[in-house]
Amino acid sequence: MDAESPWQAPTHTPYDGSAQPFTIGLQQLDHRDWIEIDDHLLSYLAEKQRLFARHGEKIFVEEPSSEPGQKEVFDLLTAHLIEHYPERYVRKGNAVIVSGRDDAIAIGEAATPYLHRAANLVQEDLVLMRKDERRGWHLGAASLSFPSSWTLLEKFGRSMEEIHAPVPDFGAGTRNAGLIARMFDNLRPDRSVFRMNWSLQPDGELYHPLASHEKGALYTDDDIAAQSFVRVERQTLRKLPVSRDILFTIRIHLDPIKALKKHPECRAVAEAFCRQLEALNPAQLHYKGIMTIRDRLLTALRTL
Repeated sequence: MDAESPWQAPTHTPYDGSAQPFTIGLQQLDHRDWIEIDDHLLSYLAEKQRLFARHGEKIFVEEPSSEPGQKEVFDLLTAHLIEHYPERYVRKGNAVIVSGRDDAIAIGEAATPYLHRAANLVQEDLVLMRKDERRGWHLGAASLSFPSSWTLLEKFGRSMEEIHAPVPDFGAGTRNAGLIARMFDNLRPDRSVFRMNWSLQPDGELYHPLASHEKGALYTDDDIAAQSFVRVERQTLRKLPVSRDILFTIRIHLDPIKALKKHPECRAVAEAFCRQLEALNPAQLHYKGIMTIRDRLLTALRTL
């Protein structure tokens, strides 16, 4: 799915210094702001439906024992949407109706797993993290239509340390790995958190499972600003009160670099973005897939 135009000013700009790359950077989340709904809701849902028809086994996975947590997510999410977005979500009998869509999402028992049904109500991808004695916190179920340089099948069932192994300073034995494990253990159902992350990609596609170094190789010698899109992830973590599983939501915002021109603080944001790019070390640049294009990006940002 190509990102839509005409371009608006970016919704989130964590590259302006408000979030530091390769840090945990958690902030308290007001539950009223848990899910982000905007004018692109229907196009995101249509893209999820299209991708699932094409890549179904790569988009949804589940452990059989995860169903209670999945249902808890579904019940919590549908109640939230109907309360906070009544103009878009309505319960009708045993189904939830999304305004503008013909298909209804069943509330009770159905062939489609609860977590996948929940993900087909919102723009976010949904990942259920669970804990057991052998693996600790691990990926127990997920509906992931819009991966950012990773694939669900390679992460399914893996522990947090294994999932984060490719990320600089987040692998097994690092301070960050220990902090994440303790944070997951201590997270309370009434105290959810969120964080922002950013990356760059050479197209406007939401579905991006390519590894970062593969993605980086797709840039051409043409105008770097014209082919570069900033991919922002808004991630939330919410512990479920009954199952004690943790729901990890990932909302993708995708903007071309040139959309920064419409930001009211364009110059300040572009300069801060440059500082973040300049501060990345080689391992971090490689992970983000921009090792070979950083200097060109810096030049492009400074001309905005």
